[in-house]
Amino acid sequence: MSRPTTRNKNKRQRPEDAVDSSSQILRKIHDANDVTDDDINQLFMITKPVCQGCRVNTRDNPNCFCGLIPPVNGSRKSGLWQKTADIIQSFGPDPSLDGRASDSTPAGLTNLGATCYANSILQCLYMNTAFREGVFSVEFDVLKQYPVLDQLARLFAQLHSSKMAFVDSAAFVKTLELDNGVQQDSHEFLTLLLSLLERCLRHSGVSKSRTIVQDLFRGSVSHVTTCSKCGRDSEASSQVDDFYELELNVKGFKNLDESLNDYLSLEELNGDNQYFCGCCNARVDATRCIKLRTLPPVLTFQLKRCVFLPKTTAKKKITSSFSFPEVLDMGQRLSDSSKKELIYDLSAVLIHKGSAVNSGHYIAHIKDEKTGKWWEFDDEQVSDLGQRPFKEGSSTQHLEKNGVAGSGSTMDMTQLGSSECSSTIQSEVFSSSDAYMLMYSLRCAKQENQKGHTEIPADLATREVETVNQLGSAYLPSHLYEEINNMNASYLESCKQFDMRKERELNSLTERRQETRMILSEAPVQSLEDQFFWITTDWLRQWADNITPPALDNTPILCSHGKVLPSKVNSMKRISALAWAKLTSKYKGGPEIGKGDYCRDCLIDGARMVVFADSYRDRRTFMKGIVSDVLSGKCEDGKYFISRVWLQQWVKRKNLDAPTEADAGPTNAIRCQHGQLMPEQASGAKRILVPENLWSFLLEDAIKVKPDDTSGCSCFPLDSVQCCHCSEELSEVACLEDSLRTLKIKQRQNHEKLALGKGIQLTPGSRYFVLPSRWLVEWRSYVNMSGKNSSSVPEPDFLNKVMDTLKCKKHARLQERLPEIVCRRGSFFQKSPATDKLTIVPEHDWRCFCEEWGGILEHGISAVLEVGDCAENPFLSQDITAREKQLSSSDDNNETSAQQLLLKTSPEICEECIGEKESCELMEKLSYSEGDVFICLVHGKEAPKAMLEASDSSFEAMKRTSKRSRRTNYGNLINLKVSASTSVYQLKMMIWESLGVVKENQILHKGTRVIDQESATLADMNIFPGDRLWVKDSEIHEPRDIADELCDKKMEVEDLEEGFRGTLLTADISSEAS
Repeated sequence: MSRPTTRNKNKRQRPEDAVDSSSQILRKIHDANDVTDDDINQLFMITKPVCQGCRVNTRDNPNCFCGLIPPVNGSRKSGLWQKTADIIQSFGPDPSLDGRASDSTPAGLTNLGATCYANSILQCLYMNTAFREGVFSVEFDVLKQYPVLDQLARLFAQLHSSKMAFVDSAAFVKTLELDNGVQQDSHEFLTLLLSLLERCLRHSGVSKSRTIVQDLFRGSVSHVTTCSKCGRDSEASSQVDDFYELELNVKGFKNLDESLNDYLSLEELNGDNQYFCGCCNARVDATRCIKLRTLPPVLTFQLKRCVFLPKTTAKKKITSSFSFPEVLDMGQRLSDSSKKELIYDLSAVLIHKGSAVNSGHYIAHIKDEKTGKWWEFDDEQVSDLGQRPFKEGSSTQHLEKNGVAGSGSTMDMTQLGSSECSSTIQSEVFSSSDAYMLMYSLRCAKQENQKGHTEIPADLATREVETVNQLGSAYLPSHLYEEINNMNASYLESCKQFDMRKERELNSLTERRQETRMILSEAPVQSLEDQFFWITTDWLRQWADNITPPALDNTPILCSHGKVLPSKVNSMKRISALAWAKLTSKYKGGPEIGKGDYCRDCLIDGARMVVFADSYRDRRTFMKGIVSDVLSGKCEDGKYFISRVWLQQWVKRKNLDAPTEADAGPTNAIRCQHGQLMPEQASGAKRILVPENLWSFLLEDAIKVKPDDTSGCSCFPLDSVQCCHCSEELSEVACLEDSLRTLKIKQRQNHEKLALGKGIQLTPGSRYFVLPSRWLVEWRSYVNMSGKNSSSVPEPDFLNKVMDTLKCKKHARLQERLPEIVCRRGSFFQKSPATDKLTIVPEHDWRCFCEEWGGILEHGISAVLEVGDCAENPFLSQDITAREKQLSSSDDNNETSAQQLLLKTSPEICEECIGEKESCELMEKLSYSEGDVFICLVHGKEAPKAMLEASDSSFEAMKRTSKRSRRTNYGNLINLKVSASTSVYQLKMMIWESLGVVKENQILHKGTRVIDQESATLADMNIFPGDRLWVKDSEIHEPRDIADELCDKKMEVEDLEEGFRGTLLTADISSEAS
């Protein structure tokens, strides 16, 4: 059986075909002056078949409902058919996703910006059961007296019993007055926090709480100094100092055992560092060491990964791998080794991620004392690590099966505890390149804590049992218990409300989708005899796309008589009576437009307009042929003037059914302001003669477009006279232009060399005059500009006014430096007339300038050139009356080293005013706010000659403003935006960012001078906009990331070496108590 052909089943009709068909029907209606049912069916396309399977909705078929909704299982980017997951996302965050996975899963802490250091330490303290119980045991009155204790207890209670997966730490951080945006050192935070808690807890009446910090974290050491001569210890050696953590060196050591050996090692005191022994009464050699007296239940090791680099004056993080055991025996480390063995288990590892010292990110790996499971605390995220502190592949780890990692070599089969729990201990050793702090818990203390009975606080024991909530081994006071219950109830209620809203919205969405599909399936009209209604396509699209559609509105498809128009057939659809009833019953609106609601009057008018458009189109086509003959000069019977430009634009336009706005005003461009024919010499007044029949057609269109504008289309027959007023004005302007042109030619002849910008040869003994170079440039541009653009160049100022600016008001002397004179091939010339502020001109030119530009001959500044011998010249000492210039010649055959050139002026130059003026200019130059300096990275051994010459604020590269590095013959060249207050350090950082040369390796030069004072500003180093600097890479220091330098510098600027100064951690506790 052959496959049916469906290629042309739903093929669309071309728009031009539909227009031609409608035009034929309308012509038929015009000829018959009557409308039949068949005409209506064809004009409104009622007979077209119901469309099936189109990808998009067909505009030229009112029976097509395809593409209004997506196919089954389809979706759209927005609206009713948006993906369900996207719609749910628009409801906002789902609070149930923030719930804790299970009661045994710890909760995280929110990062408020840069508070990861605090979150890690707080998690380490909370996961310590003894410390948590001590905080919960503090009396209510003491909590209210010290807000830091109150907020810590609330935070711990939420971490313990909250239903949420993470807890907001903002209240606790705000109480400590910490800056959320500043990264701090976690070790320093722990030290200061324990000190603050210790001061607050001393006011508690519960013994367990009062000394919980000291009992858990405090140990003691002695600094013992022993005389090598008499063998006695110093008096200070008997003193015992407390410690809360041991700071161990990491650099140069591979594991914890080596670092502990280094910490407790003997230090030799000899040479200049000898010790004064009281017994020997002399300076003698001695040894010094640290001895551990007592160890706390929680032993904290601070790994010193931050080192100072003297060469770069910067801090660097040591990222070498460091090993530490899971089980640590500290019994042999004590000075009194007779005590029982001290076995510690690894309980927490604080990790610092990142290569920079003052940035990066802190996380904590902590062991649950109850289950023995390890957890990773990364702010809000808490991950299960299993039975080891590191996941497989995240750190190097190996297993020592022969015993416990102790103070020296591996010990054999150590038995710990009583006879009931005797066992062989196996210790894993872990390695990490980011471990920053290690916490070990004493095994005996932990076992006693698990077996022993927890004492209920005295103030809680006297209350009713209902006021105390026991959770595991921790007791929550009643106020915390009630607060946590309320928080959990509020959270569960928000989850319930979200789920209810989600279910309600999704049910409503499903109902709307089902309704849309059902009505669209019922919308097609099955036969011509069935009743149907018209509806706008735009509203139908809104109804099918939007979750909440507007009221039904059919007014856009109505004519002025309230009926439907066939011209709107592309904007409406034909739906069944059943579909119309369902839509109107639910969405109201209207009006109702049924089967026979077409407008007969509008159809008759439309038919008449089609016939008129056919006639107009034919006439316009005929007139275009005449216009072509007119523009080509083939038409000789022209009788009326119109604008040539307007006619050229008219013939280019397409044939339309009726005239448009562009057909108005064929004579507007040739009519002057007096309403008469404008002279053809005027700008834009070019005209052309057209025959009478073409003029009548154009005039008729112009009047139809603007019937109320009586002056919009003036008539200018062949015998029209040009406007006399406009002709006189054009004549006057032409005369002025001719006289100005003659004047400029005469001035160019009088000053031939100056007009061409050629150098003036100077003769010793002759009299010359000096002019401002700026005025001379303006004059040259003025006299050399001719043609249409001559009016765009302004006239230069009068000479008398300009010459007054060259003389100081105080002494009436010259206040500008004289230009330099050079000798070239035996002749004297001004060295740099293009850049000098003054230009030397002959006396003849000066006299002509005075006549031409209103100068006073006697007010000029004359100059005389004299050449004499150095020894015999009587003017050499007259520094104020003349400026001496050493002759320089580019010709090797001319030797002028024995002569001096003197340029004497009248009036004389004023050194005093020149000095003041130059000082002001220098101060203005030094205070620039923005400019470009150009940096070249020189790769060779020596810089090119062009770079060794100091720049003078003019450089060709200023023409290019791109900041991208570009290649030159001798290296990379860039331009940088700077100001006078930019420091040399900041400039070097810009160079580092652009060229990749680290700051320490940059050897920066301006000419032959080295720029090495990083604290100085560019103004201090006389670096100005346009200067060329060059830099070499010494390659002494290793390349590093610029982000490290920026971060370290930011910390220095913010004075972060002061750490937590200004916070509650360093404040007086008496001021904190309320």
